[in-house]
Amino acid sequence: MLRYLLGRLVQLIPTFFGIYTAVFIMMRVLPGDPALFLAGFHDDQETLSNLRAQLKLDEPVTSQYVAFLTGALRGDLGKSYISKRPVTDMLAETLPQTIALALAATAIAVCIGVPLGILSAMRKNSIWDSLSRLVALIGVSIPIFWLGLQLQIIVGLQLNLLPISGVGFDKHLILPAISASMGMLALLTRMTRSNLLEVLNQDYIRTARSKGLRARVVILRHALSNVLLPVITVWGTSFAGLLSGTLLVEVIFSWPGMGRLLVQSISTRDYPMVQGIVIVFAVIYSLMNLLVDLSYPLIDPRIRYRD
Repeated sequence: MLRYLLGRLVQLIPTFFGIYTAVFIMMRVLPGDPALFLAGFHDDQETLSNLRAQLKLDEPVTSQYVAFLTGALRGDLGKSYISKRPVTDMLAETLPQTIALALAATAIAVCIGVPLGILSAMRKNSIWDSLSRLVALIGVSIPIFWLGLQLQIIVGLQLNLLPISGVGFDKHLILPAISASMGMLALLTRMTRSNLLEVLNQDYIRTARSKGLRARVVILRHALSNVLLPVITVWGTSFAGLLSGTLLVEVIFSWPGMGRLLVQSISTRDYPMVQGIVIVFAVIYSLMNLLVDLSYPLIDPRIRYRD
C-alpha cells in the first residue's frame, strides 16, 4: 500500500505541471490587460508602463512562468494584482467557505440519494421507484443556476423562509447547499438503484433469502456492502467536483468562497489569484481521487494494490 501511495503521489507531479502550464497559457491568451483594470482604463501610456513594470508583466513570458512556478514550489503563490494581498492568505479565507458548502451539499445528497436508491431497488416498478427516477432525472436535467434562482424567488422572496444571500453556517447555508447537491443526489440515486438491482439478482442473495433472513438484513448486511464501491467512487469524484463546481452557486447566493473569487479574478485578469485557485482545486481533486482509491481495500478486503 505504501509503495502504491508513493507511486500515485509521484504521478501527480506531472499532472500539476500540466495544469499550471495550461492555465498560465490560457490567461495570457485571453484578451485583457491587468494594468488596464488597475489604471481605470485610462490611456496614459506612462501609467500603464509603470504598472506593468510593477507587476513584472513587461518581463518575458518564460521568466514569468518560471518565477511563479518556483514560488509555488516554495509555497508562495504571489500577491493579488487587485488587493495586493498574498494569494495564500485569501485562499485560506475562502477555502473553508467552499468546503463548508460542499460538505453540506454532500450531506444532503448522501442522506437523500442513497436511501432513495435503496428504496427504489427494493420497490422496483412501484410508485417509489417512479418517484426516485423522476427525482434523478430532474436532478440531472435542471441547471444549477436556474434552480438557485428559483429557490431564491420562491423560498427566499415569496415565502420569506430563508435568506437568499450572505454567509453563515446556519440558515444561510441551506439554499446554496440544496442547489449544489442536486447533481450529486441524482447520480447517487441512479447509481445505488442500478447497482443494487444487479446485486439482488446474484445467487448469494437468493441463498440468503432462502434461509429466511429478513429483507432488511439481506439488503444491509449482504447486498449493500457490494454496492458501496461504485457509490463511493461517484461520491468521491462528485465531492471533488463540488469544490470546483460551486462557482455558479457561490455567485448566485453571494457566497464568499473560492468559486466566486475565481470569477472575480478572471474578470479582472488577476493572474496570480487565478493560477493559485486552479492549482488548489487541482490538488484537492487529485487527493480526493487518491483517497477514494485507498478506501477500496477497506470496503472490500479482496482488493489489493500492487506497485
